[in-house]
Amino acid sequence: MSSNRNVVLATEEMYHIFNRGVERRPIFTDKWEYRRALDTIRYYRFSEPPIRYSKYIILEEKKRVQLLKALLTSQLQVDILAFCLMPNHFHLLLKQTANSGISRFVSKFCDSYSKYFNIKHDRIGPLFQGPFKSVRVESEEQLIHLSRYIHLNPTSSFLIKESELDSYPWSSLPEYLASQGNTLSNPKLIGELFKSPSKYRDFVHNQVDYAQKMEHIKHLAFDEEE
Repeated sequence: MSSNRNVVLATEEMYHIFNRGVERRPIFTDKWEYRRALDTIRYYRFSEPPIRYSKYIILEEKKRVQLLKALLTSQLQVDILAFCLMPNHFHLLLKQTANSGISRFVSKFCDSYSKYFNIKHDRIGPLFQGPFKSVRVESEEQLIHLSRYIHLNPTSSFLIKESELDSYPWSSLPEYLASQGNTLSNPKLIGELFKSPSKYRDFVHNQVDYAQKMEHIKHLAFDEEE
């Protein structure tokens, strides 16, 4: 499994993509920023958006609707299989569906969101900690475990309680469980590997305690190195 940013990302292959805020700083500080990030991701997953997202959202409603209809019939450059946004980092499980799709998509998302965040907070400079990192998915087993790892992030990091995990609004898990009408991710590929959404839910929740222990151990080790 390679996490080298210089590795060529191949079309029709799947990758775990992740990045965090520079100096581990928060990159999402309120619900509006999370929503802006998801809307930006939704827009730039298409191969050829005709205008920048910042221009799109200030169009009059009729023009926005027309542009959106055209986008919905165009090619995706990435298929978003799973995602999770956390206060200081994000995880994306992507299938590249067009040449250079992942690199273009992540670049446009990060650039667009960084400009929005910097203007809002009156700051300058990079928001993210260098280039994004990627790990190629090499097996079906790795795929389902990656999806679980991504969906467990809010709980394993002790951001929320396990009872809140199924409704965490900044992840694709609610769509996997069909508890809300989020249309950003595509759970079909992974969902078909389980008999039902409830079976996938069990698969995720069965690892909550282990994931929290591993997160705690990781922090202890980091503290000892300081």
